[in-house]
Amino acid sequence: MKKFKKKGFLKNKSLNIVSRFFLSSFIIISFFYVAPIIINFTEKNFNNKEFTNNSKNILNNIIKKDNSLEEDSLVETDERDLLYDILEENNSEINLVRYTTSEIDSLFKEVNYNLKDVRDTKLVKPVDIGLLPKEIKNIGNTKKRKDMFIKIVLPLIVKENNKIRVDRKRLFTILSKNSNTDIEKKWLEKKYKQYGVRKNDLSTLKVRMDEIPVSLAIAQAAKETGWGTSRFALKGNALFGQWTWSGEGLKPKNADEGKDHKVMKFHSLQLSVRAYLRNLNTHSTYKNLRKARTELRNQNKALDSTILAEHLDKYAETGDRYIEVLKKIIEQNKLKEFDEARLLPSSKDLESLI
Repeated sequence: MKKFKKKGFLKNKSLNIVSRFFLSSFIIISFFYVAPIIINFTEKNFNNKEFTNNSKNILNNIIKKDNSLEEDSLVETDERDLLYDILEENNSEINLVRYTTSEIDSLFKEVNYNLKDVRDTKLVKPVDIGLLPKEIKNIGNTKKRKDMFIKIVLPLIVKENNKIRVDRKRLFTILSKNSNTDIEKKWLEKKYKQYGVRKNDLSTLKVRMDEIPVSLAIAQAAKETGWGTSRFALKGNALFGQWTWSGEGLKPKNADEGKDHKVMKFHSLQLSVRAYLRNLNTHSTYKNLRKARTELRNQNKALDSTILAEHLDKYAETGDRYIEVLKKIIEQNKLKEFDEARLLPSSKDLESLI
């Protein structure tokens, strides 16, 4: 009898051990299965310190999304917010040297900078001319005056487009990540402000953070300044006739009564180009231009200045006539040959690599 009880006791004990083993195993396996789900849920709903963007899904959605609705998330901003970095540089106390046409021409010859080579090689010498020469309006030969103007503004336009291209590449890099560093988040905050979009509205930011064809920029600068001879260009470095209501500017001589706008004045030609690109990339008036540009991007086509010019009828009071003039300037001066131009590195750029 005692042996029977002992045998039964051992049998029950073995069953308990086996049961506990399986129960423990079940709990452990369940823990490792459920834990990631709990952690993922917690990070999404309770941890707000890290900006997560579900990179691949967002990137695909942004690329495929119909960006015609980009203005739906427009932020109420004024020019002081959109141009804050430009306005800050406008207060620079550095006095730029205004060279004469002969001095500039000598500089171009010294560095072997000519438009024929640019058209052939698509490479632009990094010549930075901060102010237009006053004598440019005295150049009697129309072709020489145009060439001088193009050679001055071309490096400035390519340089600003290059900055946007680098920013756009960085934006796509950020979109390809699951989370962002503090530096990346601060950079995004800065770009949201510059491009006048709501925080975290990456779709609209992508639409606005893009280049303007070099040929279109040159054509508009030529039209607005009379190839560099206007009072606004020579006194205010205003290449694109951009209006202002809060910044420093020059009052148009024939302004209608009741209109208190001015043509914005810039410290340098470079800032004028930057403000122009910012204007086309943010103002609601040019929403259709940005939409057309996005459609070209989605079709893997080059940005065509004549297509985008169709949406600049509100840039000037002449409307459709203004578009015709721009297209004529682009065609007659073969400006599209500069669209693929890239800026050669400056001596400073090369020094930074040594």
